[in-house]
Amino acid sequence: MMHHNDMAKPLRVITAALLLAFSPAAAFEAFAAGGQETEALTLYSGRGEALVDPLIERFEEETGIEVNVRYGGTAELAVLLQEEGDRTPADLFWAQDAGALGALSTAGRFSELPEELYAELPPIYRSRTGSWLATSGRARVLAYSTERVEEDEIPSSIFDLSDERYAGRFGWAPTNGSFQAFVTAMRVVHGDDRTADWLAAMDDAGALRYRNNTALVEAIGAGEIDFTITNNYYLLRFLADNPDYPASQVFFDDGDIGNLVNVAGIGILAESTMQEQAVEFVRFLLSSSSQEFFTGEIYEYPVLEGVEPNPELETFETLLEASPELNLDAMEDLDGTLALLRELGLL
Repeated sequence: MMHHNDMAKPLRVITAALLLAFSPAAAFEAFAAGGQETEALTLYSGRGEALVDPLIERFEEETGIEVNVRYGGTAELAVLLQEEGDRTPADLFWAQDAGALGALSTAGRFSELPEELYAELPPIYRSRTGSWLATSGRARVLAYSTERVEEDEIPSSIFDLSDERYAGRFGWAPTNGSFQAFVTAMRVVHGDDRTADWLAAMDDAGALRYRNNTALVEAIGAGEIDFTITNNYYLLRFLADNPDYPASQVFFDDGDIGNLVNVAGIGILAESTMQEQAVEFVRFLLSSSSQEFFTGEIYEYPVLEGVEPNPELETFETLLEASPELNLDAMEDLDGTLALLRELGLL
C-alpha cells in the first residue's frame, strides 16, 4: 500500500535519492511511477516489532500512507539519528524512554508539534519544548511479597528502602534501562549527591542484583527477595498467568520519585519532507483505539483522560497524583547516570 503525492516537486525526488545514497539501509522510498512520485513514511522505532506492527498496519489501512520501520534499541537509534544528522531518512522517532527524546530535542532535531496534539496532555506526558509527546506511560512501583511482608513494613518513600529493616531483602537491576532511567530522574529531582548516597546505602545494605525486571519478579516468587522496584506491568503479566502469584505492588506516597512515570514518546524529525503525514501518524497514536491498545494489551497507562486504563491498573487520576513533578526533557543525561553507577561499582 503506497501513498501517492500528486503535488510532489522534482527536488523531492533528488533529495530522496541523496538520502538513499547516504543510507543504504534506509527504509525511505521515493520513485517516479507513471509521472508521479510515491513515498512512504520512515519510522525509527525503539519500541518492539511485536507491539508496533499491529498499529502500523491499522494506520496504513485507515490512511493509505505506507510506513517503513527500522527497529532497534532506543539508545542505538538516537545515536544513529545524531550521526545521520540532516541526511537522515527518518521522518519519525518513536522511543522507549524520555531520555533519548530529550537529547534529540535539545540538539534541535525535532520539528515543533502542532499545539492541538499535546494541549490536552498532562505535564507528565509532554515535552516542555513542544517538540515531542508521550504515547503511553509506564509507572515505577514497589513490588513485594504477600507471603513475607507485613502491611506496616511497606515504605512510604523509596529513600526508606535503605533502612536496616530492608537489608538483604531488596533486589534491583542496575544494568536495566528502566532502572537507569529512574536513577536519571532521581538525579534530576534530588541531585547527584543524594542519589549517590542512596545508591551506596542500598548497596551497603545488601541489595541483590538481577539482570532485568522479569527476573526481579521471579525472585520475589522464589523467596529470594521480599521487595523490588519495577515497571508496573511486569507483575501484572505474572498475575495474568497465575492469579495466585504471591506478590503485589503499590505506589510510594504521592509525588515520591519512586513513582516515576517513564514514557514512550514520539517526535517528528525536522528534516522530514513529510511533516503533514508524520503529524497524522502522531495523531493516530493518540486516538482512542491506539490508547486502548497500549493499556489493554500491554498494561501501559494511556496519556489521555478519556481512555479507561486497563482494570488491573490504577485510575488516571491516581496516577497523576502519585507521579512526581519532573521536566522530562531533563532526562537526557544517561551518560552521567552510567558514570555514577560505574563509580559506585554497580555496573
